[in-house]
Amino acid sequence: MRAESKLMSMRDAIAQHVPSGSMVLMGAQLEQMIPFAAGHELIRQGCRDLTLVGPISDILFDQMIGAGCVSRVLAAWVGNVSAGVGYCYRRATERNIPRRLEVVDYSNFTIALALHAGAMGVPFMPSYATLGSDLLKKNGNLREFASPVSEETLVAVRALRPDVAILHVQRADAQGNAHLWGSLGVAVDGARASRKIIIVAEEIVEPGIISSDPNRTLVPGFLVSAVVHEPGGAHPSPVQGYAARDHAFFEEYHERSRRIEDFEDWLSQWVLHLPDRREYWKQLGPARTEALAVKHHAFSAPADFGY
Repeated sequence: MRAESKLMSMRDAIAQHVPSGSMVLMGAQLEQMIPFAAGHELIRQGCRDLTLVGPISDILFDQMIGAGCVSRVLAAWVGNVSAGVGYCYRRATERNIPRRLEVVDYSNFTIALALHAGAMGVPFMPSYATLGSDLLKKNGNLREFASPVSEETLVAVRALRPDVAILHVQRADAQGNAHLWGSLGVAVDGARASRKIIIVAEEIVEPGIISSDPNRTLVPGFLVSAVVHEPGGAHPSPVQGYAARDHAFFEEYHERSRRIEDFEDWLSQWVLHLPDRREYWKQLGPARTEALAVKHHAFSAPADFGY
């Protein structure tokens, strides 16, 4: 008997599984497959007091901060990879606009260790990383301790267990078993560390396709709370094998987020006045979307699972 489908709309997935006050992991795959469509739906639904977790979120965290959704960020970096500065992030940290923002600084490695500890179900992971750095003064989740088996000083990186991880993937079945490839970042540990997972997929495929390549099934369906079919849901970030990075969009956002009034116009145009991702793609236009299509495919060799 086939398991019950977990497919639902983005609107329903966010409404059911991401209440205000949640700790949300996003941007787990570094610069690729950032779940912009999910972030925009969080903004539209007026979610507040979110704690955002992620190594590199590019401009998604900046947008959500500017929209007033975020009270705390646990990250290694927040900004615009194409231009450097995240203006909404800067306004929040320097002038409390639109609200006060608490920032907990990590390195990329220590946030990976924190999620690894959460995935393993242990309270912390030991590391040499950040010894001698100012991160130990700023982040209470990083603490020096004496090794019980040597005379060395180590850093204990406290486990992180987000309330929900939102992961964009290339394909999944309706039960949430998901294939993803390319840059994985901290997606696998982040999924296992989180209490809930929302999968956002480019394609929904039959279970037989997923089971034909079990080693690529990096997120098992029994951990997943909701599956959303949202092709292009990671734009403007790239999706390996599906879409290139829209560099121009990042540059445009950089210019239109310098001033508060310009950011508010941008937010109205690209998020608040668009009911869903379909309308977003209509506004982007076919010429621009076609330009982002993969030009040179690089397929992996088939794997024989016979015996």
